[in-house]
Amino acid sequence: MNISHKIASNYESASIQVHAWQQQGMDVVFTNGCFDLLHKGHILYLEEASRQGDKLIVAINADKSVSKLKGKHRPIKDEDNRSLIMSAFSFVDLVVIFHEETPLELIEMITPDILVKGGDWNPDQIVGSDYVTNNGGSVLSLQFVEGYSTTALENKIKKT
Repeated sequence: MNISHKIASNYESASIQVHAWQQQGMDVVFTNGCFDLLHKGHILYLEEASRQGDKLIVAINADKSVSKLKGKHRPIKDEDNRSLIMSAFSFVDLVVIFHEETPLELIEMITPDILVKGGDWNPDQIVGSDYVTNNGGSVLSLQFVEGYSTTALENKIKKT
């Protein structure tokens, strides 16, 4: 199976795919993040996100965006690697790389039915929450898995 077909080449192709799914009556779930060093917390979160609807879209921060958010030493894996790894999960249906500081432009273009983030985010703090709810969608803050973080993994690597 060629997993790279799950990676959208641009926002327009992602929007076309999402709207086709919605025309078929499917609920589209959207989440986003850096997803640099994947760990148990990411996987459990993404799997739970996928259960909220019929199709899961994962928007991944572009390299420049990750560096701006996390520091010059990040990302550890480049956006091509991160998007390919993400597309390998059976519960992920589409991966999109976004270059802006937040995914708001992408959210407004595709209008997902359900917007989710991890439990460390209140629904009203999630970028795009107003837009999604104003368009009839819902916003969820999913369970946060304690004890797992990319920063902790990075620090452990540095120590060894």
